[in-house]
Amino acid sequence: MKKIQFAVATLTALLSSAALADAVISSMKGDVRIGNDAAVNTQRVFTGTTINTGPGAQVILKFDDQQQVVLNENTTFRIADFRYRATEPRSDRAVFDLLRGALRFISGVVGARNPNTVALRVPQATIGIRGTDFMVALVNPAYVDVVNGSIATTNSAGTVVFGPGSIGSIASTSSLATPIPATALPGAASGAFSNLAAAQVAAAVTPAAAQGVAAGAAAGTVAAPTAGIGAAIAVGVGAAIIGTAVGDEGGGRSTTQH
Repeated sequence: MKKIQFAVATLTALLSSAALADAVISSMKGDVRIGNDAAVNTQRVFTGTTINTGPGAQVILKFDDQQQVVLNENTTFRIADFRYRATEPRSDRAVFDLLRGALRFISGVVGARNPNTVALRVPQATIGIRGTDFMVALVNPAYVDVVNGSIATTNSAGTVVFGPGSIGSIASTSSLATPIPATALPGAASGAFSNLAAAQVAAAVTPAAAQGVAAGAAAGTVAAPTAGIGAAIAVGVGAAIIGTAVGDEGGGRSTTQH
């Protein structure tokens, strides 16, 4: 009887460990490392994991909530704290660190249903998201490019929200993020954004799709993600909103709304 109980406990622990895995490597090329070990395609990764990419490398991480992160070459990225259960939204949390290099971030269910729990930390600021597809390149300063949705960049100087089509720079922790034209991007950032934009990824998950995923999980099915949110949303008191408004077909990159 004790042997059976031990076997059941062991199996339960293994299943729990598997359930706590946060993401899978869905695509990779070149030298990609999980800690000090070479990564392999379809490998599962967990909270606390640091991923490094070498010259010419790229990797796409697909998280359990359908979030995707594309890492460019020469990048160091850490999953600081990721928690997701389809039917337990109160436990949602997604915190990540970009220590060097560049990435593209496409939000998933957690970002759609509990956006305030999602944070990408870079040396110059913390970036919050709202149903978003955006890119960041650390070229001292940091540069951001919002493909869809909006992001909030926050540091000791304040909070600035960039809407769809916006490009911005963040010089330091004490400098407010500022919009810039695409022509002002340095070559390293522009090249990184071009590489990341070419990655084959799905659209960001919307709140409606997130509800479908939760309902599908309860019923044993999962809804497919749909297009991301197009509205720029102010976060914090006095936050600036930079980008295009919903329904604006102009696609401007640096329109400021007051």
